[in-house]
Amino acid sequence: MNTVLQTHGLSKTYGKATVLAPLDLTLDKGDILGYLGPNGAGKTTTIRLLLGLIQPTSGSATIFSKDATHDAAELHRQIAYVPGETNYWPGLTGAETLKFLANLHGGTDETYQRELIQKFEFDPNKKVRTYSKGNRQKIALIAALSTHADLLIFDEPTSGLDPVMAKVFRDETRAAKVNGQTIFLSSHMLEEVEELCDRVAILNAGKLVEQGTLEQLQHLSAMTVEATFHGNPPDIRHIKGIGSVEVHGHFLRCHVNGSIDELLATVAKAKPLTFLSRKPTLEELFLALYDSKPKTKVTSHEHF
Repeated sequence: MNTVLQTHGLSKTYGKATVLAPLDLTLDKGDILGYLGPNGAGKTTTIRLLLGLIQPTSGSATIFSKDATHDAAELHRQIAYVPGETNYWPGLTGAETLKFLANLHGGTDETYQRELIQKFEFDPNKKVRTYSKGNRQKIALIAALSTHADLLIFDEPTSGLDPVMAKVFRDETRAAKVNGQTIFLSSHMLEEVEELCDRVAILNAGKLVEQGTLEQLQHLSAMTVEATFHGNPPDIRHIKGIGSVEVHGHFLRCHVNGSIDELLATVAKAKPLTFLSRKPTLEELFLALYDSKPKTKVTSHEHF
């Protein structure tokens, strides 16, 4: 695979505060990377470093084999960026804003832009000052997607969108992947990341604590098992790896770390009416990881 984005020991400090510890990360062509973490974890700082908007304290980032800091102006022709907070010119219309952004980037697919305007149910004839937060976010998404940029960088892209419009975003993001575009997605919407991303990277207090596919990160949280019985559920508390056991009448729920063979044998003897096992969701993985780490208080400089 062709590597589109790579960081080596990329870090950022402000005085004694470490906002981003040395970061090693790669993103291959055509992949979607979900970048997760609580507020102040360093996600936006990472994006600003990748865009060349701030200087790294140490380390480097390369995009399309070019230095993200020194070649930023040239790289921006191949990158489209959507921030979580947008500020546009209040006296311009939506159409005028889209045209200005297209000229700024260097071009756009006008036919696709018209399709996106329809799909996002966006009225381009109103003044920007009249738009809600969601409609201002639509401007950013339409402008970015219609460039067909080789690398799309999204920072909370569905902020302010209703569920229907958020689905449109997911559909168009999948289409961009099929088109061979590469996507760096920072989002608090864990369901969105779970649905779209090939890999996830998780930050906590400025440090990259986990990265991999969802399958590779299953070790972070236990499998959930639920079963119902004619009579009382069997006693499973002695089984190795069993935890969080709940019994309500004929209903049993528990978490399992490791092999479930012994649990299955015990439950089978009790002849269950129903049996359900499921892997943890991305939200459960994230919370399990976050809850297991020290809650180091850091001073966030992400809005500097």
